[in-house]
Amino acid sequence: MSKFSDRFGYKPAEVPISVREDAPPDLRAALIQIAYDSSLTPTTLRAIVCRVLRVQPSPYNWSDYPNVASEVDGLIDGCEWFRVYDIAEAIYRSLVKRGSYERCAEFEAELNTYLREHGIGWQMIDGAIQSRGPEAFEATVRSATDALRSPERSTARTELHEALVDLSRRPEPDLTGALQHAMAALECVSRDITGEPRATLGEILRRHPGLIPRPLDAAVEKAWGYASERARHIREGGRPTHEEVELVVGIAATVATYLARKA
Repeated sequence: MSKFSDRFGYKPAEVPISVREDAPPDLRAALIQIAYDSSLTPTTLRAIVCRVLRVQPSPYNWSDYPNVASEVDGLIDGCEWFRVYDIAEAIYRSLVKRGSYERCAEFEAELNTYLREHGIGWQMIDGAIQSRGPEAFEATVRSATDALRSPERSTARTELHEALVDLSRRPEPDLTGALQHAMAALECVSRDITGEPRATLGEILRRHPGLIPRPLDAAVEKAWGYASERARHIREGGRPTHEEVELVVGIAATVATYLARKA
């Protein structure tokens, strides 16, 4: 039976993201609970965890409760933060191998709900942990992905995907790479619809003043200049922050969506 909150569409207000490079104790405990709710036993979960951590299961623990379950708790509580997300991905893959596709969807949905409700800047998409931004950022990226789905936009869509991959890299995101890929996605769309395959985005904006309504075109050109300075010609002490990169990726995704639909 579905939960009351799901049946009636209730959900908590968006919690600002406050956790990125960490896996708090409550998340570790929640991951174990969600795994058990997905039909995994402590013994099965232990095998998954030990495989990820490359450790030997204790030969002295035989019964699921409390022995094996306590061992699982200790392994997950004591591992590096990024291994917790590796374990989450391994649990999903295990459910796929079992043919439990409905359980996969439920596991992913429950985990994502917890991550959103507790301000954790990660999410699971098709079994892979990726960086998560505020809801507005996520909606913008999804909209851009849909707008760039046609075959002639495949390069731009790939570049946008790579920007998200760079934001999701562990243990350190590739922020300059995300900037480069995001602006490359916008540049690809701009080149395609203007028929200028070799021009830079800055050149295209100057040669086609009606491409983006004024004065928004100036804002886009400044975002392109910012990305160029911080990513292509990075200087000492000029490393962008995660929030700044999300802003530029969001701008690139929004403008790419606008141009693709306009074309």
